[in-house]
Amino acid sequence: MNTKYSDLINQNYYFPQEEFTLNKDNLQFHNIDLMKLVEKYGTPLKFTYLPQISNNINKAKSWFRKSMEKNKYEAKYYYCYCTKSSHFEFVMNEAFKNNIHIETSSAFDINIVENLLANGKINKSTYVICNGFKRDQYIENIARIINNGHKNAIPIIDNYEELDLLQEQIKGKFKIGIRIAAEEEPKFEFYTSRLGIGYKNIVNFYKKQIQENKKLELKMLHFFINTGINDNAYYWNELIKCIKVYIALKKECPTLDGLNIGGGFPIKNSLAFEYDYQYMIDEIINQIKIACDEAEVDVPNIFTEFGSFTVGESGGAIYQILYQKQQNDREKWNMIDSSFITTLPDTWAINKRFIMLAVNRWNETYERVLLGGMTCDSDDYYNSEQNMNAIYLPKYNKEKPLYIGFFNTGAYQETIGGYGGLHHCLIPEPKHILIDRDENGILATEVFSEQQTSDDVLKILGYDKNK
Repeated sequence: MNTKYSDLINQNYYFPQEEFTLNKDNLQFHNIDLMKLVEKYGTPLKFTYLPQISNNINKAKSWFRKSMEKNKYEAKYYYCYCTKSSHFEFVMNEAFKNNIHIETSSAFDINIVENLLANGKINKSTYVICNGFKRDQYIENIARIINNGHKNAIPIIDNYEELDLLQEQIKGKFKIGIRIAAEEEPKFEFYTSRLGIGYKNIVNFYKKQIQENKKLELKMLHFFINTGINDNAYYWNELIKCIKVYIALKKECPTLDGLNIGGGFPIKNSLAFEYDYQYMIDEIINQIKIACDEAEVDVPNIFTEFGSFTVGESGGAIYQILYQKQQNDREKWNMIDSSFITTLPDTWAINKRFIMLAVNRWNETYERVLLGGMTCDSDDYYNSEQNMNAIYLPKYNKEKPLYIGFFNTGAYQETIGGYGGLHHCLIPEPKHILIDRDENGILATEVFSEQQTSDDVLKILGYDKNK
């Protein structure tokens, strides 16, 4: 009988896969021996595999290049990194090896931009797309970098008041964009995004407040779909409406030459994940070109703001199963040595699913289980995989430690979880390591941060033992 964990995976998925392979009965991720990481650093453990950041950036750039050549699309493509997915310096250092641009969301992002400039990671020709709702500090910081000569910093106008606030602080002429307030999916509790300006108001807004203003140069129309770029009627309907607005605005505004098709690509969240990136890009480029050709306007430069796609597939977390609790005849709880609320908050907050696999003991029999975190909160659990309504793992054996890995967790989890701060039930922040390869492909690891100590936590809480 096929009762081993490896049999289960092989029966349900194509395995091995590009990033997942097996060495005897231990899992490898991008040819990284995960059990060696466990032996060296212990658990719970978070890691970032830096080369995957560059891999995904260059895949996307290649897909857009091929599509533009195929469709004879005579404009440029600009890959922007959406900083809110992960602000860490190690992410920025890897991402900006690849001649890309940056999208910001709030005031402190601009301080990061200035740090990147000072350290030569970007330069003053790098596009800085300033998104988000802008209040005093954000306005002040945007104005500062533009006044210091960063002419490719483009504040995206989110509401009518922002134009006046920016003009008060920016000296001379500057570039701007306008964000469209997209309509949300029918399942949402509201119809229109709180961000941006309504479709029907954009051309009139341009005519009344921008067209005759010698200080302003409109360069970009910004379009963002919260659910990301997906092959469904909702996405294509919103894209077509956006293109129509672009064409109408372009006929009034000759300086407009950029279309930002914000909203990210999905990333792999299951071993059964399927998504044809090249097809989607071909269709987007084709739709824009057909519409612009019919309207006899020049096609726009294309900007994207990929956050999760850039950094998500570089991250992972490894836990040990500490104990198994048989709570009734049907339910076995495997308790991990950390908390899902603390380390993978999206699993708790929005029921997000990541790829979850056993790290070791693949050649042993499996069982159905639930996964529980260490907090005393009933919501601290993980009970299903993306495409299955249950979790199966090698059978718990107190004498043979079992380790599990969650993969493609590199976007948002640290900032949403409150990196380095306080966590539910004071469960400590895990150790975090960085994994890289040199020019010869040799792996190197380093500790980015140690696991939080009681002193770290008590200091935040005000219990200063030196007082």
